[in-house]
Amino acid sequence: MDFETADQGRDSACSIALVRVEKGRIVQREHHLIRPPRRTFQFTSIHGISWSQVSDAPTFGELWPQLAACLEGAHFIAAHNASFDAGVLRACCEQAGLRPPSQPFVCTVQVARRAWNLRPTKLPDVCRHLGLPLRHHDALSDAEACANIVLAAAQDATAGFARGR
Repeated sequence: MDFETADQGRDSACSIALVRVEKGRIVQREHHLIRPPRRTFQFTSIHGISWSQVSDAPTFGELWPQLAACLEGAHFIAAHNASFDAGVLRACCEQAGLRPPSQPFVCTVQVARRAWNLRPTKLPDVCRHLGLPLRHHDALSDAEACANIVLAAAQDATAGFARGR
């Protein structure tokens, strides 16, 4: 999972991507723009998304039922710097009056440190180490990179990362 946000508020998601993995392979990719609760965009220079692109997009609350289906049966949700994405998900669910999913978050920063003893562990660094393509701050590219980091760690016998976790 990966979110891009419009401003400092955790409830300001303007883009979300989910990549579902089953039996060691990617089986579904979802990417959507989201109309955040405020028109303020502080991070357009980072992710390239502006109010004009999301003004007609669904709100998180309108979009979430469709996205929640992608998480059905998942053992966990992986994200890079998972505390950020978990916080955005909680804030967006709270703002929309929805219950957040119950799955635990797995942080791919921690996965990369444990599996390959990497430092630094910014997403571009981990992708470079693994030879993964990345368009950083494009939510779908970032989410797919996270899925591939988990898959690579699961395949690495020395990682100590349980596949079924």
